[in-house]
Amino acid sequence: MSLTVAAITFGIVFLAELPDKTALASLMLGARYRASYVFAGIAAAFALQVGIALLAGHLLSLLPHRWVEGVTGALFLAGAAMLLFHGGDDEDGHAAKEPSANSFWKVAGASFVVVAIAEFGDLTQIMTANLAAKYADPLAVGLGAWLALCAVAGIAIVGGQKLLKHVPMKMIVRVAAGVMVLMAGFSIFQAITG
Repeated sequence: MSLTVAAITFGIVFLAELPDKTALASLMLGARYRASYVFAGIAAAFALQVGIALLAGHLLSLLPHRWVEGVTGALFLAGAAMLLFHGGDDEDGHAAKEPSANSFWKVAGASFVVVAIAEFGDLTQIMTANLAAKYADPLAVGLGAWLALCAVAGIAIVGGQKLLKHVPMKMIVRVAAGVMVLMAGFSIFQAITG
């Protein structure tokens, strides 16, 4: 397992997830229920979604190397465009169904369902699949992506409102989009030069 690949994955996914609707859902759930219960459900949902992304990345990696680089570059550009044009605009988040009781299983279960649905086909899941195809190190990519997603959820649950007081959402979106454009350029360059 490459720690460099895990760190790159962590950085990219962390920045892309900050302005995401899942962070808002985590903030909302954390404000209503015990943080540890919410985090347990969210972490389990992220593990499921990262697993699905790694499988998709493996299938993508079966293509010829130049094709993988080209597809990865195009998807990174599309992700950057999505962040720039839609990042931070989703104020409503995903409404969670109120658990009937504040038990661990009810709260963690509701948190799991909300995040599993919100993350399905999400930008960070697509990016994780791209990174898995690009680096062919699923353990490093999976660990980096899962830790990044859990870190953002933890920040959102515990101190999301404080972060947004110091770092404007537009800045976070622009930094994440910039990183994705750089990754797209590198992948497209690799596709052209072979």
